[in-house]
Amino acid sequence: MDLIYLTLISIILSSSYLFHHGWGFVAALTFLFLLANILPSTKKLGTWKISALNRAVVLLKAFWAVLCYDLLALIMYVCFQWEGWEELLYTALPMLITTSVLFWNGIIRTYIFSGQLKIKLRVLGILCWPVPILNLIVLWYILLVAAREVVEEDERYFLDQIRAENEICKTKYPLLMIHGVFFRDYRFFRYWGRIPSILIKNGATIYYGEQQSADSIENAGKEIAKRVRQIVDSTGCGKVNIIAHSKGGVDARSAITNESLAPYIASLTTINAPHRGCKYADAIFRHVKMEKVERFAKYYNSILHKVGDHNPDFLSAVLDLTEKRCMEFNETCPDSKGVFYQSYGSYANNSRGGKFPLNISYRFVKHFDGKNDGLVAERSMRWGEKYTLLEPAGRRGITHGDMIDLNRENIEGFDIREIYVKLVADLKKRGY
Repeated sequence: MDLIYLTLISIILSSSYLFHHGWGFVAALTFLFLLANILPSTKKLGTWKISALNRAVVLLKAFWAVLCYDLLALIMYVCFQWEGWEELLYTALPMLITTSVLFWNGIIRTYIFSGQLKIKLRVLGILCWPVPILNLIVLWYILLVAAREVVEEDERYFLDQIRAENEICKTKYPLLMIHGVFFRDYRFFRYWGRIPSILIKNGATIYYGEQQSADSIENAGKEIAKRVRQIVDSTGCGKVNIIAHSKGGVDARSAITNESLAPYIASLTTINAPHRGCKYADAIFRHVKMEKVERFAKYYNSILHKVGDHNPDFLSAVLDLTEKRCMEFNETCPDSKGVFYQSYGSYANNSRGGKFPLNISYRFVKHFDGKNDGLVAERSMRWGEKYTLLEPAGRRGITHGDMIDLNRENIEGFDIREIYVKLVADLKKRGY
């Protein structure tokens, strides 16, 4: 109803014959038009951000409707009522002003409130704006992305509202989420994207590993063990459920076995972890001179130190991910009794699905490791009593970053947030 009202007001105002009714009438209509632009939709959705994006979508839909009407009206004028260029300008000017207000109001709001409108599409929209036809094609795609986001996020919100009282993610023991290599848990940069907030809404209690971003499996395991004991001692929770991504999964295994942490661990769930190593890492060390690797490692360590790592070790972190090192590790680090081990894996179908740098590394990893998620071979991800392979959604597939919602991207046919909700709900059912 809001869209119809806004469209009708805009169409009437853009019709030049109205000016013959007097400026008072036009002023009143203009006031209604501006009022409708300030609040184009009164429909309140799940959150204020979803509602704000919905208003942007209404504005862009109204723009398209008015633009189609105006173009048809101009064609009719030129064909049947032509009275010269001056009259054409008099007819087209109100149309131009009306559609411009709708467009800029809608597109600015979309750029501000959309979380799914990626940088590439934003830049493309700006670059194509002066190019006729092409700008409309890009705008149409932007509208589709924003409209889809409104529907998906509103459905997600109400789904969580309905089941919130059931606290399906309220496990007996809290969750400890452990990041992978070359990342840290920062307050303003969530490694796990939107996943923690969804789990918390459904009753979960969450802590983070907070280990430094690059170190050997052994040292990372010691940091994780220290963190677990700190949580258990300060909260009295007794045990924790670990969910660990990438190298963090191997680090967690080291902590449990080598640091005698088993009494404090209820379960370990690894996500796309390289349990059997990466063949491409072996290839790099075979073909690249160690001097160059050490020089790069020194440079990288200095950067990591500046962003919070107290003693980063890039070289050890990478060396420990080779197939040879991981196989040696597996032989000396058996699973601990009393801990439930399970793993999740995925793979991409092509390099186009991943964001940088996974879109570049995919082909390289495929050459050495075969089917992979852009970084880790699928064959390397399986570990524990239960293994869940998430099959690719459509042609895109599911990448290493998708598995932790790194890019906060809504992928058609694949909802990583819901997968984690089900994962944790299953831990609860198992009594963990």
